[in-house]
Amino acid sequence: MYKAKITEMRGELRGLNKLIPETMAEFGALSKAAKDGGPLSVKEKEYVALGIAVSQRCEPCINFHVEALMKAGATRDELGSVLSMSIQMGGGPAVMYAAHALACWDELAA
Repeated sequence: MYKAKITEMRGELRGLNKLIPETMAEFGALSKAAKDGGPLSVKEKEYVALGIAVSQRCEPCINFHVEALMKAGATRDELGSVLSMSIQMGGGPAVMYAAHALACWDELAA
Protein backbone atom coordinates (compact mmCIF):
# COMPACT_ATOMS: atom_id res chain seq x y z
CA MET A 1 0.00 0.00 0.00
CA TYR A 2 2.64 2.59 0.99
CA LYS A 3 5.08 1.53 -1.72
CA ALA A 4 2.30 2.07 -4.26
CA LYS A 5 1.46 5.45 -2.73
CA ILE A 6 5.10 6.53 -2.94
CA THR A 7 5.30 5.41 -6.58
CA GLU A 8 2.03 7.16 -7.43
CA MET A 9 3.12 10.40 -5.74
CA ARG A 10 6.44 10.33 -7.61
CA GLY A 11 4.45 10.09 -10.86
CA GLU A 12 2.31 13.06 -9.86
CA LEU A 13 5.44 15.04 -8.98
CA ARG A 14 6.93 14.27 -12.40
CA GLY A 15 3.82 15.84 -13.93
CA LEU A 16 4.24 18.91 -11.74
CA ASN A 17 7.92 19.12 -12.72
CA LYS A 18 6.90 19.22 -16.38
CA LEU A 19 4.28 21.92 -15.79
CA ILE A 20 6.36 24.22 -13.58
CA PRO A 21 9.99 23.15 -13.95
CA GLU A 22 11.53 26.36 -12.65
CA THR A 23 9.48 26.36 -9.44
CA MET A 24 10.18 22.69 -8.82
CA ALA A 25 13.90 23.11 -9.52
CA GLU A 26 14.06 25.93 -6.99
CA PHE A 27 12.14 23.84 -4.45
CA GLY A 28 14.64 21.03 -5.05
CA ALA A 29 17.52 23.46 -4.52
CA LEU A 30 15.93 24.67 -1.28
CA SER A 31 15.54 21.08 -0.09
CA LYS A 32 19.17 20.28 -0.94
CA ALA A 33 20.43 23.41 0.80
CA ALA A 34 18.44 22.57 3.94
CA LYS A 35 19.83 19.02 4.05
CA ASP A 36 23.46 19.78 3.18
CA GLY A 37 25.88 20.84 5.88
CA GLY A 38 25.17 22.24 9.30
CA PRO A 39 25.55 20.60 12.69
CA LEU A 40 22.67 18.10 12.28
CA SER A 41 23.01 14.88 10.34
CA VAL A 42 20.72 14.08 7.41
CA LYS A 43 18.99 11.53 9.65
CA GLU A 44 18.33 14.13 12.35
CA LYS A 45 16.99 16.56 9.77
CA GLU A 46 14.73 13.86 8.35
CA TYR A 47 13.36 13.25 11.85
CA VAL A 48 12.49 16.94 12.11
CA ALA A 49 10.82 16.74 8.70
CA LEU A 50 8.85 13.66 9.73
CA GLY A 51 7.67 15.34 12.93
CA ILE A 52 6.43 18.30 10.90
CA ALA A 53 4.81 15.99 8.33
CA VAL A 54 2.89 14.18 11.09
CA SER A 55 1.79 17.44 12.73
CA GLN A 56 0.75 18.88 9.36
CA ARG A 57 -1.07 15.64 8.48
CA CYS A 58 0.70 15.24 5.13
CA GLU A 59 0.63 11.52 4.34
CA PRO A 60 2.74 11.77 1.15
CA CYS A 61 5.34 13.74 3.14
CA ILE A 62 5.29 11.08 5.86
CA ASN A 63 5.85 8.36 3.29
CA PHE A 64 8.79 10.12 1.65
CA HIS A 65 10.46 11.02 4.96
CA VAL A 66 10.04 7.49 6.36
CA GLU A 67 11.68 6.18 3.19
CA ALA A 68 14.50 8.74 3.51
CA LEU A 69 15.01 7.84 7.17
CA MET A 70 15.42 4.19 6.31
CA LYS A 71 18.04 5.12 3.71
CA ALA A 72 19.79 7.31 6.33
CA GLY A 73 20.16 4.38 8.72
CA ALA A 74 17.35 5.16 11.15
CA THR A 75 15.91 2.47 13.40
CA ARG A 76 12.32 1.59 14.21
CA ASP A 77 12.94 2.46 17.89
CA GLU A 78 14.22 5.93 16.92
CA LEU A 79 11.13 6.34 14.74
CA GLY A 80 8.98 5.49 17.75
CA SER A 81 10.66 8.18 19.82
CA VAL A 82 10.04 10.81 17.15
CA LEU A 83 6.44 9.67 16.77
CA SER A 84 5.98 9.99 20.56
CA MET A 85 7.09 13.63 20.40
CA SER A 86 4.87 14.24 17.37
CA ILE A 87 1.89 12.88 19.31
CA GLN A 88 2.77 14.96 22.37
CA MET A 89 2.84 18.10 20.22
CA GLY A 90 -0.09 17.26 17.95
CA GLY A 91 -2.61 15.37 20.07
CA GLY A 92 -5.26 13.07 18.56
CA PRO A 93 -4.73 13.95 14.89
CA ALA A 94 -1.01 13.26 15.30
CA VAL A 95 -1.83 9.82 16.74
CA MET A 96 -3.63 8.92 13.51
CA TYR A 97 -0.80 10.10 11.26
CA ALA A 98 1.87 8.58 13.51
CA ALA A 99 0.11 5.26 12.90
CA HIS A 100 0.45 5.88 9.15
CA ALA A 101 4.18 6.56 9.59
CA LEU A 102 4.69 3.32 11.53
CA ALA A 103 2.67 1.28 9.01
CA CYS A 104 4.71 2.78 6.18
CA TRP A 105 7.95 1.90 7.98
CA ASP A 106 6.82 -1.67 8.58
CA GLU A 107 5.75 -2.14 4.97
CA LEU A 108 8.97 -0.72 3.56
CA ALA A 109 11.05 -2.81 5.99
CA ALA A 110 9.29 -6.05 5.02
